[in-house]
Amino acid sequence: MYEPLILPNKLSCGMVMAGQDPAVVRELAQAIEAAGFDSVWAGDHISFHIPIMESLTLLTYVAAVTERLRLCTGVYLVPLRHPTTSAKVVSTLDVLSNGRVTLGVGVGGEFPPEFQATGVPVEERGRRTDEGIEIMRKLFSEDGVVYKGDHFEFGPVSLNPKPVQAGGPPIIVGGRKAPSFRRAGQLGDGYISHMCSAGQYKDNMGLIAEHATKAGRKDVPFESTAFLFTVLDDDYEAALDRAASLLQMIYNRPFRDAAQKYCLLGKPEDCLEQMQNFARAGARHFVFSMLSDPNEFISQFEAVIKPGLSSIDF
Repeated sequence: MYEPLILPNKLSCGMVMAGQDPAVVRELAQAIEAAGFDSVWAGDHISFHIPIMESLTLLTYVAAVTERLRLCTGVYLVPLRHPTTSAKVVSTLDVLSNGRVTLGVGVGGEFPPEFQATGVPVEERGRRTDEGIEIMRKLFSEDGVVYKGDHFEFGPVSLNPKPVQAGGPPIIVGGRKAPSFRRAGQLGDGYISHMCSAGQYKDNMGLIAEHATKAGRKDVPFESTAFLFTVLDDDYEAALDRAASLLQMIYNRPFRDAAQKYCLLGKPEDCLEQMQNFARAGARHFVFSMLSDPNEFISQFEAVIKPGLSSIDF
């Protein structure tokens, strides 16, 4: 469908971690695993409009209290850290979790104060991310790495131990604009959407495939992921109201129109219908970011959504 990308032949699901109390995080992570989810995700900012935990630290805690879940960043803001430091932390987490890490990456930029705080010009975030991906891949798999780019220069240096996963964890690229589709096609092992309709998802996957072809990539195993803010409610309008209100608080701007276009809203059966559209557009992994009770969603996932995945045609 999207040559040269090879998409998974089955659907899978993950859930974004919520909470900051250690007991709440532990209980939620274990409930997510017990319910049959495939992955758990952590968002990432140095500073933001709302409190947020550092993603790789949070996932290290989750790794210690789970056995099977993929541990995923959604998305790790590469330009805010030096890539050698990022590579070291990611490698360590992959070793400690026995190879369960997936590194979702992005450029950020929606909160400029965190760039100022870390001494990174916001206008350099794209180029720094491209170099950062290249550097991390080298450090994951090579010794005596020497690098000279526009923003980073070092070497020779080796980081050990290497990740358990050969070549390092998969790197999947998130974003909503053209450079992210180019980055995913040229450099990524996958793509994760954000605030994206099913129709846009299909178009984005097409652009990613074009960039992969132009880069000379062939038969690329590719993780196609849809990140979806979700509200369960028997009343659709109530679900929309809640999504709009909470997203406005999170992003500090009006969000009702976007919530209506981009969120999973309503009953579990409604969510399955909306997921069907994304699957036909190329999505194979669904990540639910809950704006309603996560425990209620876990219950409905076990009872309705997971069994319903078999009815989704892609």
